[in-house]
Amino acid sequence: QVQLVESGGGLVQTGGSLRLSCAASGSIFSINAMGWYRQSPGKQRQLVAMITSGGSTNYADSVKGRFTITRDNAKNTVHLQMNSLRPEDTAVYYCNADFVLLHSGKVVAGYWGQGTQVTVSS
Repeated sequence: QVQLVESGGGLVQTGGSLRLSCAASGSIFSINAMGWYRQSPGKQRQLVAMITSGGSTNYADSVKGRFTITRDNAKNTVHLQMNSLRPEDTAVYYCNADFVLLHSGKVVAGYWGQGTQVTVSS
């Protein structure tokens, strides 16, 4: 069984910073892409940032220059450093990963964590 466990959410003032972390555990052989999505009330879940196993990154236009995604392949973790936070960044942030299971070799795509709340006050 695989788990993605997020941490680091919370309440911060406009202009502040937060660092989200997501740790993958369980019977994982390898992890391909890892990413962060967010969803605010009444809106669809949207990609914030993603990073491949080779380190290539992709960001939503709204966070470019403010957010940085990194990963530690040895620890199966991904981080999202969020700076210059704005009220419109308020959302539940979800970790997402594509990985290969250890014993079966099955590829699992789009596996979600439980989410962590980020609230930016004005």
